[in-house]
Amino acid sequence: MSKHHERLNTHAGTVLLGAFGDPGHAFPMIALGTRLAARGHRVTLQTWGRWRDAVEAAGMAFAAAPEYHVFPTHGRALTPYQAVVRAAGEMRGLVDELRPDVVVADILTLAPALAGERAGVPVATLVPHAFPPGAPGFPPYSLGARLPRTRAGRALWTRLDHATGAGLRRGRDELNGTRERLGLPPIDEVHGGISRRLCLVATLPQLEYPRRWPPWARVIGPLLWELPFGDVEPPAGEGPLVLVAPSTSQDPDHRLLRATLRGLAREPVRVLATTNRRPPREPIAVPANARVVDWVSYARTMPRCDLVVCHGGHGTVARALASGCPVVAVPAAGDMNENAARLDWSGLGTRVPGRFTTPAAIRLAVQRTLADPAFGHRATAVAAWLQANDPATRAAQAIESLAQDGSPAAA
Repeated sequence: MSKHHERLNTHAGTVLLGAFGDPGHAFPMIALGTRLAARGHRVTLQTWGRWRDAVEAAGMAFAAAPEYHVFPTHGRALTPYQAVVRAAGEMRGLVDELRPDVVVADILTLAPALAGERAGVPVATLVPHAFPPGAPGFPPYSLGARLPRTRAGRALWTRLDHATGAGLRRGRDELNGTRERLGLPPIDEVHGGISRRLCLVATLPQLEYPRRWPPWARVIGPLLWELPFGDVEPPAGEGPLVLVAPSTSQDPDHRLLRATLRGLAREPVRVLATTNRRPPREPIAVPANARVVDWVSYARTMPRCDLVVCHGGHGTVARALASGCPVVAVPAAGDMNENAARLDWSGLGTRVPGRFTTPAAIRLAVQRTLADPAFGHRATAVAAWLQANDPATRAAQAIESLAQDGSPAAA
């Protein structure tokens, strides 16, 4: 047995994690690192400084991730790939110091992955949302189009694949330029930032379109973590409880919050809404059946709810479904469109296009979702699946197998 294998089999291993600092990316990595640390591994998480206290409280060591400005002080633009080259170079010292058995990098954080590859360390990727690479007949990721129901629809997307893939091929070429500057060989694949050794897809299998999965990809379920917060009392009464959980980064004017409050003001429901610590620019009218607060714990609040209205961010959608709550999603940007389309496809929620952020549209969507018990039954089944399939443990086991044998554990 090699010295490397002996170290992993006889006592704790060393794991280096790297995550983009946005909550949608940092929180799943904190959840993963917490479980790895609990299993006895020495874990270092490199991310933004705002999460240092949470990382250390979970039993991990913290390393500050570079947070480069787009325009450095010398007046020359630092492109994303230039930043990756610089960050990967700076990470070399951390990798040499830790001598990790495995590196796990968030899909948006290339520097740890490239630094680990340069050092000959097995590298895994964490995707904290639906799997971005397409398959024959799939619409482009984040477009917001549903999986087609007919052979003609699938054929249309297949014909358009070459044109829509041009951007991916350009991205691959730019990445290969970065790899060359770091002394790494070029790759042929698009989505080259995803490890072909192990990719952990931290979403619900119920939200993934049917496909032939590559052997290196594992759909493990969502990795859920949040900052601790106490209970918040909902409005008094007996009606169904609707939580309005807007994005923390989109919709600065609180259009979704205002429209939902107005749309549900005369409905036989109770509404608990949060501004997510973003004070409104103009006062918000709060009807008698509603309460608006600055912040709530999703983990403590959603299990008491009957429905969640949100923009469709993956973390919010996953937490709602994990709590057995169907979702009304009103996407604002980015992969919110993808998440809303998959909620609609899977029957786990109702999609309202962002341009229809009106009281009437949201009222109709809430009425429809609450009136059809099938939405609630499907969401309850998702919650039961998560109870039986702990995502953090599944991810940790796959990482341990990769570190020991160079290949992930069987799904």
